[in-house]
Amino acid sequence: MRIAIDAMGGDHAPAEIVKGAVQAAAEWKDTVIVLVGHRERLEPHLDGQMDANLEIRHASEQIGPDEEPVRAVRRKKDSSMVVAGKMVREGEADAMISAGNTGALMTTGLLVVGRIEGIERPGLAPMLPTADNQGMLALDLGANMDAKPEHLLQYALMGSIYRSSVHGIAKPRVGLLNVGTEAAKGNELTKAAYELLEQAPIHFVGNVESRDVLQRACDVLVCDGFAGNILLKAMEGTASMVMGALKEEFTRNWRTKLAAAIMMPGLRGLRAKMDYKEHGGAPLLGVNGLVIKGHGSSDARAVKNAVRQARIALQGQLIRSIKAEISGK
Repeated sequence: MRIAIDAMGGDHAPAEIVKGAVQAAAEWKDTVIVLVGHRERLEPHLDGQMDANLEIRHASEQIGPDEEPVRAVRRKKDSSMVVAGKMVREGEADAMISAGNTGALMTTGLLVVGRIEGIERPGLAPMLPTADNQGMLALDLGANMDAKPEHLLQYALMGSIYRSSVHGIAKPRVGLLNVGTEAAKGNELTKAAYELLEQAPIHFVGNVESRDVLQRACDVLVCDGFAGNILLKAMEGTASMVMGALKEEFTRNWRTKLAAAIMMPGLRGLRAKMDYKEHGGAPLLGVNGLVIKGHGSSDARAVKNAVRQARIALQGQLIRSIKAEISGK
């Protein structure tokens, strides 16, 4: 398999992206890693570490974090992100990974890679941390701010297939994000979506409140991108605040520092549980190829884990399974 990595996208590009790619190429010899970006800027970070399964695909441009997505994708045809997308579309790569501009990657997925026939709105599906370390796949968490009931139905189908193909869950539980667990709760969107999900060929467990997300009330959480992105940002902010408060308390005086030393293994475990780097990235489900969005602050470990994630999805024939379910092809 061949995996293209946008080496110019992300806060720590290209150094950390290249480092993660080198580590991935060294571990998985059966996978060709293609670094897409400006050759002269990438080569110094390789330091001669060019394994046989590590390649560079030159791209003279890059899309910045603050550029308007549609305009950037249309004008910068030779940007690292667009070139990686073209490689997926044309079969030169089986998957692409980027930690760059989220809006631009969504646009690349839609305009360059293209949608799966029958999919109206692709969804961004990151893993949310849970108390039992199993995680919860949630979509859509920001690709589309508005949604119709039919879109939420497609998210449920794709999310269920992803959990089954990639994570090996035989019968993923699908929940609908709502303000209450009763079937009649919610706005017009969630009420209409509830009826569709009840009839869908999935294991639908009903409405799920946001307070129950960390307890893994379901394996796949379905929502529109507006509510989903608010949920994600609230969780990120809460985790940051809690870790910051703990650090402040444990460094207050010598007694708390001693307590911190004793509790350090548990604190490291808590931090790792909330760490996005462990999951690698979020797939953009619904496009006609495997596209994975890495966190903007991805380091080498996150990049390597994104490659691992892509490998598992490819081995599980994720895209083929979604096509068969949605379009019958």
